[in-house]
Order: sequence, then C-alpha cells, then structure tokens
Amino acid sequence: MKLIVLYHPHSESARIIEEYVADIQSRRPVKADLVSLETREGADLASLYDIVRYPAILVTDDVGHPVKDWQGDQLPLRDEVLGYVDS
Repeated sequence: MKLIVLYHPHSESARIIEEYVADIQSRRPVKADLVSLETREGADLASLYDIVRYPAILVTDDVGHPVKDWQGDQLPLRDEVLGYVDS
C-alpha cells in the first residue's frame, strides 16, 4: 500500500500535516509521499483521484488503485491510516 498526502506546503496548516505524517512514520516505517498541490503532479493526482478538499490523505494499492481517502481539515486517527496502509 502507498500513502499519498496532498497539501499546500506554503499554507498555515502545512506544519500540522508534516508533523502528522512524521508521527505516522515514527510509529511504523511507512513510505509517505507528501505532494504539493501547487505542482503539476499534485494537481494531476487530485484530479485523478477526485480530491476536492485539502489537505487530503490517500491510500492506494501498489498499482495505484484507491483504497481509502480522507479530505479536509478533519484528519483521521493515525491508527486508522496505518490500518489501511498495513492491509
């Protein structure tokens, strides 16, 4: 499973998102891709996965099929994210 985080790195919430991901990675060795929505890649991923609210946390399988996503300011529990990443 892959963990992708789409966010605005120059926003007020950037530090919260970066600390959130670092905390997840400190609990378990998870590769997380932090992707800026201010780049072409970020905009393309948001469009591909129908992401409309930010920040967004997306878990995909190894070939890129979406498994679960969370969108908006209400971040999921870290254990919930890890549950999907580990499955």
